[in-house]
Parts: sequence; C-alpha cells; structure tokens
Amino acid sequence: MTGTHSAAVYLPARSTDFAESPRPPDGVCMEVLSEVFKAVQLNGALFYNAEFSAPWCAHSVDAQTVNSHISPHSQHVIIFHLLTQGRGYANLEGDERQLPLNAGDILIVPSGDPHILGNGPPIKAVDRSQVLDQVLSQGLKVSRMGGGGELTRFVCGYLSCDPQLSRVFLGALPPIFKVSIRDDPSGEWLERSIRYSVDNVDASRPGCGAVLAKLSEVLFVETLRRYIENLPSGQTGWLAGVRDPEVGKALALLHRQPAHPWTIASLAKEVGTSRTVLAERFRRYISDSPIAYLTRWRLQLGAQMLTSTSSGVASIGAEVGYESEASFNRAFKREFGLPPAQFRSRSRTVRRKGSSRVLAKVVVRRHETTGA
Repeated sequence: MTGTHSAAVYLPARSTDFAESPRPPDGVCMEVLSEVFKAVQLNGALFYNAEFSAPWCAHSVDAQTVNSHISPHSQHVIIFHLLTQGRGYANLEGDERQLPLNAGDILIVPSGDPHILGNGPPIKAVDRSQVLDQVLSQGLKVSRMGGGGELTRFVCGYLSCDPQLSRVFLGALPPIFKVSIRDDPSGEWLERSIRYSVDNVDASRPGCGAVLAKLSEVLFVETLRRYIENLPSGQTGWLAGVRDPEVGKALALLHRQPAHPWTIASLAKEVGTSRTVLAERFRRYISDSPIAYLTRWRLQLGAQMLTSTSSGVASIGAEVGYESEASFNRAFKREFGLPPAQFRSRSRTVRRKGSSRVLAKVVVRRHETTGA
C-alpha cells in the first residue's frame, strides 16, 4: 500500500481511563453545530447524478478540481456521495482498503482527497474529472456508464466553507468515512427529498438551485450529527466534546457570543456546573482551557473578517471581543505571525493571484471549445 493518508474508516478504540458521561439532549449537539456553521459560511450544491451498472470504477472528482471550477478563492471544499440504490465501495487513492457502501449511505471526504468509487470485479478506473466541464454544463441530467449489471444510483455534491474556521470540526474527522441516513424517519425523509429534487430538477423553475443547495447543507449537518452520536463513549476531541453535556453547552455559548466578556466563572454558571468541573472536562476533550479556546476562535473570526470584509481593524477587533485595537493587534500577531493589516494585504494578494489563475483556465477551456 502506498500513499500518505492515514486510514480512518474505523473509529478510534475506547479509552480505558476516561470517565464516561451521559450524552446531552440531541438539541445541544445541533446547537453547537448550528453556531459553528453560521460562522464558517457553509455553502452546498449537488452537481452529479449517476446511474452506473456493474462492473464500474471511477476516479471521483477531487476538491482541487471542483474548486478550480466553482470559485477563484481559496475556499475549503468537502466532497460527498449519497447512494440511493444498489451498492459499491470507496477508497482513497493509494489505499487499497475498500469501504463498502450500501443504499442509504452517505460517503464524506472532508478534505476532498482524490478517491475511487466502484462496484464489481476490478477494472481500470475512469477519470471523471476529465468530463467535469460537461457534467457542470448539463446540470443534474443522469450520467450513465458501466458493464450492464447491478445498478448503483447516487448523487454527488460538494460544500465549500471558510478554510480557517472549518478547521474546528474538519480537523477531528477522518479523511474518508460513511454514515447511514436510512435508519430513522428523518433520514429517510431527507434522502427521499434529495432524490425527488434531483429526479425532477428544472433549472427554469425559480429557487430550484437554492433548494438543492440547502438540502445538501442539511444533509452534511445531519451526517455530522450522526457521526458524533456514533463515536465511542470514551472518545476525546472537539467532536466528542460537542456530545458532552458540560463541554457541549459551553461550546454553544462561546460560539453564539464570542465577543461576550466570558470568564471561566461566568461560563460555568451559565453551563450549570463548577469552574473546576468545566475546566477539567474542557481540557480532557479539547486539550485546552475554555478561555484559551475562545481566544483562538475570536482570532480565527477576525482573520475571516479581514479577508472577507472592508471593515477597519479596530472595528473587527471590537466585534470579536477586544477592547482596543492595540490588544487585538498583539493577540493577532501572536497567533498568525503578522499584524492584522499586513495579514489582510497578503491575503488579498494571494486571492488576486488565485483569481487570475482561474480566469486563465477559463479562457484556455473556451479557446479549446470554440477554436477561437
């Protein structure tokens, strides 16, 4: 086996020395995810509707290829595949271990790494990225290929999000994983809604694209919630912390009001526990104190605002919880190695270069297509 990816199909083993805690109400988990996704500016879309017959095997479109078509900016792209009929398998390129897929499974590739999908005996994989222009131009018309055997139907999509802020949850995810959404009525409803929308898509109908985008965003949030629910009871890390009663409530508060002048005492009071218990559980799950975590999140928000708005440095600092521009400057430089103004200038330079590269690609493709 070759490649640099670590296998992450299976969840980590239970820790024997970690005290188990009861799971919080499901609403707490969704509350944390909702607050985080408000900040990361999650945007989804469905772009591929497939009906493949066994045997088939395809190199799936990776995030870098998708991003070059959808955005000139350095957005992070998450790839997903929802199987609605049949079965198949998936594996990262360079990793021969296959993850079996069945109808009702959604496969998530959080960093959009190159990967392979297939069903049936081994055959040479077809590179679907070579026809991405055609796929995007035809909308969600059914794409067919294969050897005429067992059918696998699936829809593929992507979600783009801020690369800095999304590290909060992406850093805790394996490079490829699956979750079944067909094990309860809400998941079945979501799958049926997506399948119906894809099968009856009409680009001329107002709001059609917006509906599909929202469905793909809901699909990802629901998948992440189920993934968190299925983590081993002794698991640590940010995602497991979301599920912990005290840590989950604290995270929801910090993400809902990042500029609030939180102290460990005021946060513990809102959570309904002692300072000692909150600090201990936060450190066990997040490997940091609540206030240190809040500081990093504030600065990440500040960095995002510097690159996406024209607000002044002092205004941004105040909005993320700093009393003075000087204190924001000092904290920002410690975190990113540059003062805010210089960080903004450098980010804009990188963005302009990225826009130029994408424009050049578009011009080349147009020249190749028209022969102009």
